[in-house]
Amino acid sequence: MSNLIQRYPSQALLPLSRAVKAGEFLFLSGQIPVGPTGEVITGDIRDQTRAVCLRIGETLAACGASFEQVVKTTVWISDLRHFDSLNEVYQEFFGSNLPTRSTVVSGLVMGVDVEIEVQAFIGRS
Repeated sequence: MSNLIQRYPSQALLPLSRAVKAGEFLFLSGQIPVGPTGEVITGDIRDQTRAVCLRIGETLAACGASFEQVVKTTVWISDLRHFDSLNEVYQEFFGSNLPTRSTVVSGLVMGVDVEIEVQAFIGRS
């Protein structure tokens, strides 16, 4: 069974995997807005969402996948007033390949306003 599961280690000093490939699916841990060197990005929700999507894109690519293969997302936002602005940036990355999605309003770690988790179908490898 272990050869059907591949874990991609996290760069963060947290007890989690960056991603896990299980059979034909790829599961990414929730991504908060951090820059390329790990600094937390706060401020405008558009900037935060863009940072989250860029990090998701990097992880997908590192695992041999792309946004087009994402089938499900879960989005957490700190305030429902961010919903429309988040959607503008979100659609820039997903285009017309929109996955199913759940959106939840919740307090988030490190004082950020958005976290996104994705699951992708990668097919047989």
